[in-house]
Amino acid sequence: MAEGIVPRRPTAVVIGASGTGLLAAAALADFADVTVVERDRLPDGPEPRRGVPQARHAHLVWSGGVKALDDLLPGLTGEIVAHGGRLAHIMGDMVSRAPNEVWFRRFTSTHHRNLVCSRDLLDSVLRGRVLADERITLRQETTALRLEGDATAVTGVRIRAGAATDAGDDADAGERTLRADLVVDASGRGSRAPRWLTELGGPSITEREVNAGVAYATRLYRAPEAARNIDFPLVNVQANPAKAPGRGGIVLPIEGNRWIVTLAGTRGGEPTDDPDAFVDFALNLDDPVIGELVKGLEPLGEIVTTRATANRRRYYERVKHWPDGFLVLGDAVAGYNPVYGHGLTVAAQCALAVRDTLGATGLGQPGLARRLQRAAARPVAAAWDLAVGQDALYPGATDTRPNGVERLLARFVDKAVETGARNPRALAALLDVMSLERPATRLFSPDMLIPMLIGPRRPHLQGPPLTDAERKTAVP
Repeated sequence: MAEGIVPRRPTAVVIGASGTGLLAAAALADFADVTVVERDRLPDGPEPRRGVPQARHAHLVWSGGVKALDDLLPGLTGEIVAHGGRLAHIMGDMVSRAPNEVWFRRFTSTHHRNLVCSRDLLDSVLRGRVLADERITLRQETTALRLEGDATAVTGVRIRAGAATDAGDDADAGERTLRADLVVDASGRGSRAPRWLTELGGPSITEREVNAGVAYATRLYRAPEAARNIDFPLVNVQANPAKAPGRGGIVLPIEGNRWIVTLAGTRGGEPTDDPDAFVDFALNLDDPVIGELVKGLEPLGEIVTTRATANRRRYYERVKHWPDGFLVLGDAVAGYNPVYGHGLTVAAQCALAVRDTLGATGLGQPGLARRLQRAAARPVAAAWDLAVGQDALYPGATDTRPNGVERLLARFVDKAVETGARNPRALAALLDVMSLERPATRLFSPDMLIPMLIGPRRPHLQGPPLTDAERKTAVP
């Protein structure tokens, strides 16, 4: 290299400043100058934003995601906790009924701690941390219109600044092309990547949808005064796929002395935004504990509903001839029924997979984008199998009913849940899988199989394991 010539640093463009997009930008910043393209204007603090309507509902990050967040951005979860978030011990800080109607004992012998806070807080802290990096540039109120390049290589993205989003409206006004060595689509469920790829002459993408027909209704409440000085447990009543309609709900204590209460129901049993029906719906779950906890509380704002809850996956990693310079992450690859709480955990693990793959190769290598897409598919597949294994059992969820192997596996998982509900070793194995820390083969380890087959077994609980003190602080 000639003396005095500084090599050009690679460039990357990330479409979308969602959690996935910000985590992807953080993963890329060690290897490239990153531009994040976001169609909305982002809030300055922990406030709602238009592009994340699901943020109003209950969110958590499983322990597998907590580890990935802190690996990618050291100290991030501690910063969230300092702003009012909480690392809740699962199951010690949780009162939970499984889909097969078994109550979990509140064992404290496992290491699993989930991050619990409002989505607004998590996104605010994440934005502050990532966008403070001088290697990352944010372009707000900017729309990605299409990819540049051809079927063999993506070389950039065509963008337009301003509120217009349709490439047919004044198509050339305010447009420009951002050239990049890597373009990452993190634009969420509404991703146009399949269309963009076919426009470049690329292949069509195989998709699958499993839709249990779940609708969500969420309301924010002021926490009971007596419960504000204790770490009140999360309370979760999961729907039973063997019953139609399936109904469930969760109480999630969050920062600011507030409780997020999210109720859910499948086809024919959906909750509504009727404030007079909200508590009655909770009281009429298979166990009324959530209704009993919230019926005397002060609501904060209106009820928010969501029906876009289908599990939908696009199998980009199966494309034989994948274009260099393009990667799809997050909900743009797979969106899950929010009841399983895996979206943010998968986003963090995918970003970590991107960073680790780039650490071994760097940007610019032929075939790199395909390797990145396949690396990101591994955490996606783990969460997908867990979600679909349950949701496919609901009537009308999919045109392809579970085969014999899938039904046998579903029965085994039910048995594993039943065993974990009353044995700490089995619970640890179950949580290793549910938290996406270990593959599903962990369920076939001695920690699960020995107590499943020969015990020792404690009797199942007959009701929610709230302590007397917790009931007194929460129930008038």
